Amino acid sequence: MTVKLVYFAWVREQIGKSEEHLDLPQEVVTVSDLLKYLAGLGENYAQALRFADVIRVAINQEHVEHDTAVAGASEIALFPPMTGG
Repeated sequence: MTVKLVYFAWVREQIGKSEEHLDLPQEVVTVSDLLKYLAGLGENYAQALRFADVIRVAINQEHVEHDTAVAGASEIALFPPMTGG
């Protein structure tokens, strides 16, 4: 499955790109699987996703939990938690 990944804020800065298209292997079933897979793609990814539990994720522009399936996703966005007031 090919999916467009979009990165925001410090996730984008660490990975070094704002978006990319990736062919995901069959074993990537959930958002959690995706984060683990991405962290294995290289040092920049590992650094960006070292605190994967705080990474917020949206599939097709809807916020989802880490146990959500990625099947059918055309776009997955990764971003840090929102802060501020």
